[in-house]
Amino acid sequence: MQAKLYRQIILSLICFLLLATASWAENKEIITIFHAGSLSVPFAEIEKAFEEQYPQYNVQREASGSRAAARKITDIKKPADVMASADYKVIDNLMIPDNAKFNAQFATNEMAIAFTGKAKYADQITAENWPQIFLKEGVKVGHSDPNMDPCGYRSMLVTKLAEDYYKMPGLFDQLFGYGDSFQNGEENSAKVIVRPKETDLLGLIEAGMYDYLYIYKSVAEQHNLKYLTLPEEVSLKSAKFADQYKKATFQINGKKPGEWITKKGGPMVYGITVAENNICPANKEGAVLFVKFVLSEQGQAIMKKNGQGVIAPAIVTGDSSILY
Repeated sequence: MQAKLYRQIILSLICFLLLATASWAENKEIITIFHAGSLSVPFAEIEKAFEEQYPQYNVQREASGSRAAARKITDIKKPADVMASADYKVIDNLMIPDNAKFNAQFATNEMAIAFTGKAKYADQITAENWPQIFLKEGVKVGHSDPNMDPCGYRSMLVTKLAEDYYKMPGLFDQLFGYGDSFQNGEENSAKVIVRPKETDLLGLIEAGMYDYLYIYKSVAEQHNLKYLTLPEEVSLKSAKFADQYKKATFQINGKKPGEWITKKGGPMVYGITVAENNICPANKEGAVLFVKFVLSEQGQAIMKKNGQGVIAPAIVTGDSSILY
């Protein structure tokens, strides 16, 4: 009888603790983060470290292509507190001035070619011959949607730069045949596979569904893929080749149907901002704290640990008064 009573008391205590924990969790302020797929791994670590320092907040992240993330805020009016893009110009082009007031350039990256041991010619491909390998019969290549994801249009720009660097005129048209812009559904499924964001393609390449993936070097490292480090003249890594990068252009969808934005090659720079759609004061306070944490030494250390370069201090444009 006494043992039964003890069990009931213990069960009651457990239930009480569970309810108290749930109640405490429900009272946390939610910070909603929309971010580029390539930021998924470092932002998962940043989320954990941020919540340890600020336990009153519950960070909820949603990964997508950067342009898709911006359009969820600007077009669908989906509530978000922070937007982090793999291309800072997405924030400038699609969010400022109505849905963001500032843009903090905080990280860098570079393009690479990822593959597994299952890829055709995996034992032969190098940074010198990959364009020739890509054109071989039976080889299939993956890239993300240029209209939804910066990695997609950067894949196009890298290929156009490769035409000049490797002295292979016509490489772009032979491989893709997209012309000056990409329209959904136009890819040659026998040669090319396209998904909304670059991280959507990771499981497929690991399963051997295609051979080579245009991807950010940091993502390739995070997922333990083999990869080729491309020449800096092609990889969109180095500011010293900025003038050369500009020679490559590609058109993507603009803010409105029928409008176009011409993307020019340039060194890869990430941007982050506080979103301005339907945000409440409490969330804005948390959003600012999160952005400041990303820009802090601790946040930068997490970015570097996960294979990305950082811009320290961040280059902030627009009205950044809420950060100070």
